[in-house]
Amino acid sequence: MQMRDRQISHPHSPEQILTARTASVKRTTGETDVQVTINLDGTGVCIAKTGIPFLDHMLHQISSHGLIDLEVQATGDLEIDDHHTNEDVGITLGQALGKALGDRKGIVRFGNFLAPLDEALIQVALDFSGRPHLSYGLQIPTQRVGTYDTQLVREFFVALVNHSQMTLHIRQLDGINSHHIIEATFKAFARAMRMAVEIDPRRASTIPSSKGVL
Repeated sequence: MQMRDRQISHPHSPEQILTARTASVKRTTGETDVQVTINLDGTGVCIAKTGIPFLDHMLHQISSHGLIDLEVQATGDLEIDDHHTNEDVGITLGQALGKALGDRKGIVRFGNFLAPLDEALIQVALDFSGRPHLSYGLQIPTQRVGTYDTQLVREFFVALVNHSQMTLHIRQLDGINSHHIIEATFKAFARAMRMAVEIDPRRASTIPSSKGVL
């Protein structure tokens, strides 16, 4: 998947032209090798090859419902378990997201979405505040979905929050099926993030903070 710079104009502010918000980050450790490329102004094109099928499925949810183009390539010590790869994908995605946002000038900043998936109902609220914080309220009833350890959902979001400098609240309002709960969470996160990273045409050239910096 090739990311190309392009220019985006906004009808309410014809003089304001913004460069496409893209980033590519590579992170290599003794445990994993991860590369993430992101385009916040994409159409939902996703290539995810982490070696963890369920995580790939969730990355596709972020891309599709967040309308971001996303490519994630990862290799890791899966012979031990999925933990290191799962966490390092979250770290690298968070770094790429932060890099693509830059100084966060012009973004809406806040996002909130309530996503149902059959019996599951998940609310996500987030703020690209520059202050990392995760409030995690999922109660996933089983230890695994397929081969995926459901404890890794929280570890993924911890890594993503810390490295994108985001405040994130996740609330489970209903749900008894582990797959439904997790997938609804990623869908709600994607839609809330899409809302937050959109350019606000009323202040496309300013940082959305009374302090003047995020």
